Amino acid sequence: MTVISQILYHSKQNPHKAALITDCGLTITYKELILNISKYAFYLDSRGIVTGDNVVLSATKEVEFVFLYFAIHLLGARAVIVDPESNKQRLNYIIDQTKPSLVFGFGINEMNFISYNQIIVTEIISDIERLVLSIKNTSICDILFTTGTTGNPKGVNLTQSNIMHAVININTYIGTNENDIEALVLPICHSFGLGRLRCVLAQGATLIMLGSFANLKLFFDCLQKYQVTGLGMVPSMWNYIYKFSGKRITQYSSRIRYIEIGSAAMDLNSKKILSDLFPNVRICMHYGLSEASRSAFMEFHEDVLHLDSIGKPAPNVEIEFFSESGEKLPIGFEGELCVKGEHVMCSYFDEVDNINTYYGNYFRTGDWGLKDNEGYCYLVGRKKELINVGGKKVSPVEIEECINKMDEVIDNICIGIQDVNGILGEVVKTFVKKKSGSMLDSLQIKSFVRNNLETYKTPSFVEFVDKLPITKSGKKQRLLLH
Repeated sequence: MTVISQILYHSKQNPHKAALITDCGLTITYKELILNISKYAFYLDSRGIVTGDNVVLSATKEVEFVFLYFAIHLLGARAVIVDPESNKQRLNYIIDQTKPSLVFGFGINEMNFISYNQIIVTEIISDIERLVLSIKNTSICDILFTTGTTGNPKGVNLTQSNIMHAVININTYIGTNENDIEALVLPICHSFGLGRLRCVLAQGATLIMLGSFANLKLFFDCLQKYQVTGLGMVPSMWNYIYKFSGKRITQYSSRIRYIEIGSAAMDLNSKKILSDLFPNVRICMHYGLSEASRSAFMEFHEDVLHLDSIGKPAPNVEIEFFSESGEKLPIGFEGELCVKGEHVMCSYFDEVDNINTYYGNYFRTGDWGLKDNEGYCYLVGRKKELINVGGKKVSPVEIEECINKMDEVIDNICIGIQDVNGILGEVVKTFVKKKSGSMLDSLQIKSFVRNNLETYKTPSFVEFVDKLPITKSGKKQRLLLH
């Protein structure tokens, strides 16, 4: 079973049901979706695309992207998913790594670069059912590049089996069904948004592809017009919606069945506000990576006593914590979070990146934490980002959350730097973005942290900045700072 085989199934069972709706009102039924996938597959075939070829796609929320994405799968080729706003350096890096046969969606005037509006499709590929049935579960179909928060971006190879098992795990936990209508405000160039696309279509539900969540009028009009039952968002999106519209969204709470949140950490206060505003909505927050999509889940109402955790392993997933020497640790001992499951990537694109990637069958995430005796998993930070102050492991997240409680602070990022005195090994440095006109100084920040956390967690250095390196999905790029 593959995602595209599920789409084919729904095109027969409910051919006239809406599969996709764009923000300009264009509706694509399941029958039209499979027909267009067939047409785009014929187009790719006519351009010489064969099994194993890499095809770069600018992941915009246009129907052409969806058609091409599944057409590439149909031919046994590989979709290299790229952020449409990638800078030239990143785009060139990905192209140099993957050596694609074709590049779609960037509008750059080069021989193998094709804009979506340049594609002309006419004929359909013959015997689509045979092609769907011939797709191998073990074949690589997607290549996603990490955001590079811990070094150069890594290409993540995902097979048909990987993405289908992720769909099964996610839909099992969240409960998305064929009657749902989901508004997609997430970018689809990353694992979260692309995963929502797959989950909804594999289930035979309807996906509304909205442009930017920043257009709140369009967002609320969509909730009203289409009777939306499901949402996916990163914490920064929720903060934006709540900041500029307050409790307005709750007028739709009686129809919304589920909200999925992920890609970045969310503070406890925001979790509690969401829970209070949506008392009868299933609010699911995931933990995952491009390499292992949605490996853990928590539900705000069910796990109210463990809101500071990342929840428990997702369905069909195992999570264990390992020591630095690769030994599985008992309950309560801190170690590296490692994941096992059919959803875990088959490999990295570059063979060099596959060195020391696993402990046995467990993928090493690079995140540091522990599991309690109830099975809940807790994070203390990324292994590479933990600050070693005099032999004590300090989580930058804990200090950042503390500093962010100060009224005049917008956000901050903490890192470890070398102790120039040669005593502690590392000390804490924080980069702080404060509110316009604020007179906040470094001494006040140090005093606040010292009064709320252990003394050794107090920043030795404070630098005020106008901008912090944070990805669009809300991940802090600590390793870019020094």
